[in-house]
Amino acid sequence: MALRDIIVIPDKRLRLVSKPVEKVDAAIRKLADDMFETMYEAPGIGLAAIQIAEPLRLVTMDLAGKEEEKRPAVFINPEILWSSEEMNVHEEGCLSIPEYYEEVERPAKIKVRYLDLDGKLHEVDADGMLATCLQHEIDHLNGVLFIDHISKLKRDRVIKKYTKIAKQAAE
Repeated sequence: MALRDIIVIPDKRLRLVSKPVEKVDAAIRKLADDMFETMYEAPGIGLAAIQIAEPLRLVTMDLAGKEEEKRPAVFINPEILWSSEEMNVHEEGCLSIPEYYEEVERPAKIKVRYLDLDGKLHEVDADGMLATCLQHEIDHLNGVLFIDHISKLKRDRVIKKYTKIAKQAAE
């Protein structure tokens, strides 16, 4: 396992649409291991491969609380098959937009099809935090950030702030 750097806005790679994983092999399992190590260290509850500059449709997630036993989950080539009309609002944050949180409205329930690390096909019906997190991470795979779901004014402010930080860091 290796700790990887998480890319942050305004890095243009975050807007890339990730490519499907062609084959679940040792390289993909190693990438998932690296992603878990990076996600836990950050700390975060979900990470898309593009966030460590790997444009592949791979997501790692662990929604266990701090005092609970870890429950790592991997979603390869996840796709949303169905979304409820009922909506839900959760406060979201993102490892690629550090220390910024905003309420986001998303479908309350979804059905997702994905492959596991053995290449087996699964479907999951998700609601609550799992539904929110899956939608957030699948958005990453499509080049969409959670700030794309908030008002243009708030989004422009956030992008301006992080662009300024990036410029200062480059000097």
